[in-house]
This record gives sequence, C-alpha cells and structure tokens, in this order.
Amino acid sequence: MKNELKPYIHVAQYYETDQMKIIHHSNYIRWFEEARIDFLDQVGANYAKLEANGIVSPVLTVEAQYKSMVRYGDSVYVLPEIESYNGVKLSLAYRVIDVATGELRTTGKSQHCFLNEAGRPVSLKKVQPSVHESFEKYRAHIFSI
Repeated sequence: MKNELKPYIHVAQYYETDQMKIIHHSNYIRWFEEARIDFLDQVGANYAKLEANGIVSPVLTVEAQYKSMVRYGDSVYVLPEIESYNGVKLSLAYRVIDVATGELRTTGKSQHCFLNEAGRPVSLKKVQPSVHESFEKYRAHIFSI
C-alpha cells in the first residue's frame, strides 16, 4: 500500500504572487497544510473524521526555508513525510519540488499535537488505534516522483 500514495501537486496561482512577481512566502505554509490534509486522507487519517470523533490537531510550530523562487503557473510537488510521531505529537517535513525541472524550491517542517474536545492531549494509540497504525506504517515513507 505504501506505493499507492500520490504526491500532492499545486499549480501556483496569480493571486499568490507578490510585487516581485514570485509566490509570496506566506503561501508555502498554506501549501504545506494542503499537502498535509491530502497526506492524512491517503494514509487513512482523514481530518474531518478525526474532528467528528472529537480530536483536533493544532499547529505547534511551522517553518520554511526558501531555496529558489516559484512563479505564477509553475507546478510543484509538495511532499510531506513523517519526521517523528509518538502518538501525541506528529512532525512532518516537506519538500517543494518543481514538477518540470525537479529542482528543490523550498523545504519546511510543521509540528502538530492531538487534543480532545476539552483541549487535553490524547494518545492516538489509545483513542484512535487505526490512525495510530497508519502513522506507524507510513513513518518511513518517502515520496518517489
């Protein structure tokens, strides 16, 4: 099943550009979020289902390192990979790679935790064992493009 994961592709939109006619830096964080939600869906940890079961996953930290520019109309892969997971916290690393050239454009990381409706940390191993198993299964998954 690991080979069934599809990379997330984003086409840079005109409204995402800045005065220099490149993608504004804040949009990469949005792309990370889009790719994270897509990744969660693909591995069996659908975010809407988690919320329906009383579990939320706020962002604790997020960062991006810009290597080269993305411009309007460029297509990029946004590839999330599990960097660490302990049942309560999930850290993802991201690579943004130009579809046409294969050039690395941006890297980043985000860290999330899992909370119940009262805002208390929960262990997915205890409250959502199937989601926990999915994260364990895909812990070492690296996208091939």
